[in-house]
Amino acid sequence: MAEPEPSYIDYEAFLDPSFSPTSFANNLVTSTNNPSDTPLDLSTPLSRVLFDIQEIDTHIHNSTTKSALPLLTHTRDQNDAGQRVLQAVEAQVAVLKEGYERLERDVLRKWEAAEEVRGAAERSWATVRLARAVGRCLMLGRQLEGQLVELTPRFVDNKGDESAPLMREDHRALVRASHTLLMLRRMFMTTADGEEGYGLDRVRVIRTLRSDLITPAENSVKARAQQIVNKFSLKAVFMDEEHPAVSPGPRARSSGATTYAQQEELRARVISAITALYLLSPTPKSNIPVTSFSPELLLATLKGYIHTSLSASLAALTRGLSMLPSLDRALLEVSTRCQHIVALEGLLQTVKPPVHPFLIYPSSEQDGTETQAALDKKKSNLLRPVLQALDTSSLPSYFWRSLASSLSPAVQEIVSRGGVSARTMRSNQDRLREDIRACVLRGSLSSSPGLKRESMMSMAPKVVGNWEREAAVMVSSVIGALGR
Repeated sequence: MAEPEPSYIDYEAFLDPSFSPTSFANNLVTSTNNPSDTPLDLSTPLSRVLFDIQEIDTHIHNSTTKSALPLLTHTRDQNDAGQRVLQAVEAQVAVLKEGYERLERDVLRKWEAAEEVRGAAERSWATVRLARAVGRCLMLGRQLEGQLVELTPRFVDNKGDESAPLMREDHRALVRASHTLLMLRRMFMTTADGEEGYGLDRVRVIRTLRSDLITPAENSVKARAQQIVNKFSLKAVFMDEEHPAVSPGPRARSSGATTYAQQEELRARVISAITALYLLSPTPKSNIPVTSFSPELLLATLKGYIHTSLSASLAALTRGLSMLPSLDRALLEVSTRCQHIVALEGLLQTVKPPVHPFLIYPSSEQDGTETQAALDKKKSNLLRPVLQALDTSSLPSYFWRSLASSLSPAVQEIVSRGGVSARTMRSNQDRLREDIRACVLRGSLSSSPGLKRESMMSMAPKVVGNWEREAAVMVSSVIGALGR
């Protein structure tokens, strides 16, 4: 390689990474001017810079002229090498492209077709599942419609009796309709993605079915069951000529078998209504522990029945105390209503809670002995939740104590008004005491519900338990107000 020509230009300074054009220009101006001169001469440093540039340009031209052939040869070699590399890469790219096209043809397109088939299958399955759910709802709706027809009273033959035909209804349809409503309720509650009722709320026929049939049917079943419970009387448990509160009539007395059949039919009718109210009680979700369930609808109906009896008894006693000649009839009415409460308590004590499809019943193998014992205790009968809701030990005790608490202000009002009624009550306190005590004891008569027919026909009503405390409370509510 030829030696570089000598040059006064310091190329190393220009190629130094720390080279600063500003510092170089400042040094050049300072070196070509006298610091004491006022005018600044820039033509000299500018001429020097232009001369240096011309020198560098000449040097570049000479260098490229002398090295043109090696530069061209090197450039050609680099170009040839690049072409060879490009040809090799293009061959590999062509192979890769061909493989990708084959992969796209053999896999990707088939996958796209399969994805379309999968989407169509999913939509078809969703359609089939929704159609199946809609069909099930319609089938249950038709079944519910038939059960409502069974609940409608209809005429039946009275076996040659000259009197008018009897009106009969299938009270067992209450329970069947309740189970149908529960199945429909489960369909409408399981509406999450993947569940049985998913998408039902978007189907117009289901919305129409729900608004025009299911909701009115549920209200009708509830109302019918509540009506049966509210009309509950001692006839539903006991029918006997010796019972002072029941008068079955000459036709019922004519045949013991007919009387017993009627009694069993009335009792089963009330049990069906109680079972329906238990099943139709609201539940927050479809699966809850049985220990957390409270039959609110049944409890509300029974509370309403008891409070209605209390209101009617209070009104009768108030009228009887205001007009003492009618007191005996009022006390008989009150004792009869309490006997109905006693009969209701006995009936509830014999009725086991029905199996609810929304409740979870843990097995004894999964739970401890104590938990299972508590569960069995709670499931023993339907009387226990009623007593817990009323916070009492027995329904007759609750009846008498509640009646006494409401009766005392009524007696005070009668006394405060004065007149013949108040004077008569004060002068007949001993008679009032005995009559009220006898009313409480008579109202506590038990007809021994749940016994067999032979035992029922051979036993007279009897007083079960000690009701002297309740009698004392009732007497005190009247006599105590008279002495004030």
